[in-house]
Amino acid sequence: MARVVKVFRTLRNHWKKSTVAACVVSYGGFWLYGKHCDSVVRREACQLAREFGRQQVAPQERLKKATVILNPAASNGKANNLFEKNAAPILHLAGVEITVVKTDYEGQAKKLMELMEQTDMLIVAGGDGTLQEVITGLLRRPDQEVFSSTPIGFIPLGSHNSLSPSLHFLSDNKVKDITAATLSILQGETVPVDVLQIKGEKEQPVFALIGLRWGAFRDVAAKISKYWYLGPLKTNAAHWFHTLREWPLVHDVSVSLLAPRPRPPDLDPQRPPRPNLLHRIIRRLKNYWSPPAEEPLKPEEPETWEEQQLSTPELYIQTLNKNPAERRINDALMICAEPGNRTVGEFISVGNKKVKDPTLFTENSTKLEASVCRLTLPEGAAGFYNIDNEEYEAMPVEVRLLPRKLRFFISTKRREELVSQPQ
Repeated sequence: MARVVKVFRTLRNHWKKSTVAACVVSYGGFWLYGKHCDSVVRREACQLAREFGRQQVAPQERLKKATVILNPAASNGKANNLFEKNAAPILHLAGVEITVVKTDYEGQAKKLMELMEQTDMLIVAGGDGTLQEVITGLLRRPDQEVFSSTPIGFIPLGSHNSLSPSLHFLSDNKVKDITAATLSILQGETVPVDVLQIKGEKEQPVFALIGLRWGAFRDVAAKISKYWYLGPLKTNAAHWFHTLREWPLVHDVSVSLLAPRPRPPDLDPQRPPRPNLLHRIIRRLKNYWSPPAEEPLKPEEPETWEEQQLSTPELYIQTLNKNPAERRINDALMICAEPGNRTVGEFISVGNKKVKDPTLFTENSTKLEASVCRLTLPEGAAGFYNIDNEEYEAMPVEVRLLPRKLRFFISTKRREELVSQPQ
């Protein structure tokens, strides 16, 4: 008992050192516990991958080949380590033959896609910027019709992974998100994804999976990091200072659009059984002696463009890839414009919400559907677009929807949840 009293007396006499030591031990314990949880997640994912690797392969079949486009600069230079520790072992245990191609500079992924050979699957390991470069390089190829049928897997390693919520369940654990995305590739279930073709007057087209964003909220979001010294007040401060410099923030924008097109029915992935030989011979003889009458071609109806004049602080042209499994009547892109009658307080409040979810729009927002739209900015308007969280110089552009152009691997459970959501 005397020894316990002596210990407590010592701690009381050196309470500053005791407090620092307690904080260090607590932080160290929390850090070690986090590492242990990450190891458990990796072990469980590897056990599931091993089950895929134990499946027997027929003599005439070969191992699946995957080309991985890895951006080592993602996650502040930690992407290579994250991939090697969390994704690569799962692919190897599953028996997938992978070829890892690492990018060295911005824009290299586009050039690499021009030289890529045919592969069973394409895996993008990075963030929004890497994914957009890969998609743009893929769809700029002369033989893009052949390569666009290649299934694509997305492993979220960047600071922005906008497409991940549509494909996998997300959590606060980076390791769990990476392993879940890699396992969804092994499951083999895919979902069609729309693509936006964004083309200026002279430059080559850029392709996007999320959308094009332009306006005051985008400009503020790009400057929030400059006010890091204000801590939790930096978001409010960035919006407030922006209103002091440039209020009012409303711009007149001209948007010309074509109506959305009806969505064709989904094709049955299973081919019908082939008729027997006698049935095929009789059918050919019948068509030879009495060929079916050819229906006259209907003249194409002229395109009817509708022009809209919008006064808005924020314009967002986006796909409907937030729920790619939803069954829709029309193939359309969404044009959303924020109302221009907001006060300074409302601008700051809405801006805080848009930092977390840029696709969030209020009930008073103008929403238009189209298959193609042409965006004309006011004279003298400078600034930048955000195309899938990548900056491009603002200019008049034509945005065309390419419905169900690509196929991405999706988690089976995530797909079931998306299908069950009310439309």
